[in-house]
Amino acid sequence: MAPPKKGKLKANSVASSPATSAADSSSFPSCIRHFPPSSVAITIHAKPGSKSASITDVSEEAVGVQIDAPARDGEANAALVDFMSSVLGVKRRQVSIGSGSKSRDKVVIVENMALQSVFEALSKASKPT
Repeated sequence: MAPPKKGKLKANSVASSPATSAADSSSFPSCIRHFPPSSVAITIHAKPGSKSASITDVSEEAVGVQIDAPARDGEANAALVDFMSSVLGVKRRQVSIGSGSKSRDKVVIVENMALQSVFEALSKASKPT
């Protein structure tokens, strides 16, 4: 029993250090978070089959994104990656789907981008023109 407790203590001490960095980013919604070492994870609620691609809202739970591709054969996922890369102003290879490839709720990973830059780009894109 003693070795598992030591392992848990180590895991808790390691987990406490990211919590302090999360406190530094408290001004951002929880759907946008730092993903070590230099990436950002964005929780997205995708709405495939829309007339045009757009960001509908940025809330604490997720970023709402309408996709202008059907949800079959990975078309909506590819369109989501293309759209997010254009909104964020990064190359397509810097954006990938971390989880949820067969779900409407996804986590998109953006490499080599700051949390502040991602938040500003998403906020700007979500405002009506």
